[in-house]
Amino acid sequence: MEVQETRVQTDRVLTIPNILSMARLVGVPLFLWLILLPEFGGPKADGWALLVLMLSGVSDYLDGKLARRWNQISSLGRILDPAADRLYILSTLVGLTWREILPLWLTLALLAREAMLLVMVGILRRHGYPPPQVNFLGKAATFNLMYAFPLLLLSDGTGWLASLAAIFGWAFAGWGTTLYWWAGILYVVQVRRLVKADAVAD
Repeated sequence: MEVQETRVQTDRVLTIPNILSMARLVGVPLFLWLILLPEFGGPKADGWALLVLMLSGVSDYLDGKLARRWNQISSLGRILDPAADRLYILSTLVGLTWREILPLWLTLALLAREAMLLVMVGILRRHGYPPPQVNFLGKAATFNLMYAFPLLLLSDGTGWLASLAAIFGWAFAGWGTTLYWWAGILYVVQVRRLVKADAVAD
């Protein structure tokens, strides 16, 4: 999800950035089906799954950039964009863990961070605040993970390319997980300050 201005500039639904985000959402079940196909007796379709992931990464970059350039930042876009990011991460975690490409501990670490963020969003809602804006670290974490996952998928093979993909894939996964938790901790600090300010005001 792109870091966006505080002010919502349009309430239109059918904008180019929103359409890109919707297309990314449609790609989530397609990606999961492609990556799990060999687990259910089908042919290996990792190449197609990688293509879907790459297109998702391109659209993730374009929707935020176009929204800012064309003044099409919208309330719907602020929901669709992070939803697509998290669903891709979730579906990739499920697929790669199912295929034993990702270890269970890493999957649980990333899911625990998501659970923590959901708790923070719930606290904000109780105090009348919207979900927190994505910070730079959160965006950097997402980009690292979106690079890590296709590389780790590519590493599920033989030869020098698979070995190289494993090295870079685990490097991106390590950085992405670290930044993901760092961004989550900053969200907790932000929520704590808002709640504390409300308590003082009361």
